[in-house]
Amino acid sequence: MDLYDSSIYKKDIKKIAELDYSWDKLQGKSLAISGATGMIGSFLIDVLMYRNDNCKQNVTVYAFGRNEEKAKKRFGKYFNNDSFVFVKQDINLPIEDSVCSEKIDYIIHAASNTHPVAYANDPIGTISANVIGTNNLLDWAARVSCERFVFLSSVEIYGENKGDTDKFSEDYLGYIDCNTMRAGYPESKRTGEALCQAYIKQKGLDVVIPRLSRCYGPTMLTTDTKALSQFILKGVNGEDIVLKSEGTQEYSYAYVADAVSGILKLMFDGECGDAYNVVSDASDIMLKDLAKIIADYVGRNVIFELPDETERAGYSKATKATLASDKIKETGWKSYFDIKEGLHHTIDVLRSLYER
Repeated sequence: MDLYDSSIYKKDIKKIAELDYSWDKLQGKSLAISGATGMIGSFLIDVLMYRNDNCKQNVTVYAFGRNEEKAKKRFGKYFNNDSFVFVKQDINLPIEDSVCSEKIDYIIHAASNTHPVAYANDPIGTISANVIGTNNLLDWAARVSCERFVFLSSVEIYGENKGDTDKFSEDYLGYIDCNTMRAGYPESKRTGEALCQAYIKQKGLDVVIPRLSRCYGPTMLTTDTKALSQFILKGVNGEDIVLKSEGTQEYSYAYVADAVSGILKLMFDGECGDAYNVVSDASDIMLKDLAKIIADYVGRNVIFELPDETERAGYSKATKATLASDKIKETGWKSYFDIKEGLHHTIDVLRSLYER
């Protein structure tokens, strides 16, 4: 069994793919997605391929990734489809104009290390994807006259809440201690955003920047070491939920379907040069309460366990990082999944996969 056998997953894909969006902008166009096999990229591709198969969308999807075997395992059903093209490409290397056989109209940059152990074990690779990789993709986008470039940024760019706001709005500037290994991720995301502004000014590129809150969903990688991802995997396996702190940190979250709907809405209707927070409604929650939702749903307990040094080095120091969503809602976007529904969908889908 794979994700496409899950009625819940198929329903989530259908819901996003049939939203009343400006899909006509994609008709007959081509779209490239870096980080294609990641949590966000893979859901995006499933939505776009659903539209090709069921809505006569006629968009060619170029899926960028370093591992073709991994891509075939995830997207095997598409590999013989004329609308899907896998491109083996390390974005840290220069991108040749000939990498795709046609003009690329849209580019979504979704490739990045996004979890604590990756930050700790591969800090250079984390920075490279967000800076060198972003520059390579922006340079390629400018050369091929891409219509719009979408750079996926992060809540992490806000750093620590200085205690002067309840929610981060897009103009908030928090504090990041740049002289730490952990700073590589947020600082490189900030640099990625600055590169986008530079290409807008100097190359005339059209760029929009979704700033994603902490994302989760059934397309998450099993190697993901974010706290929520570990909670979910424990729940799926019928184990107690392990909390590696007192759990008083309060964050905003987004179910992957909401994250993707926000990305697509901004690709169609966001203003060039603007950044927008993307967060599910009713998804601001403390870590301990998040753990309890999962534990209660699977009939287990929450237990506390201190992290080892490697894990701790990759953890965010932020204790409150909640996002304001007023700006993206002005585009007409809205979320469809609160934290409980998103978690239940994730657990149910993954549990059905593992059981079979």
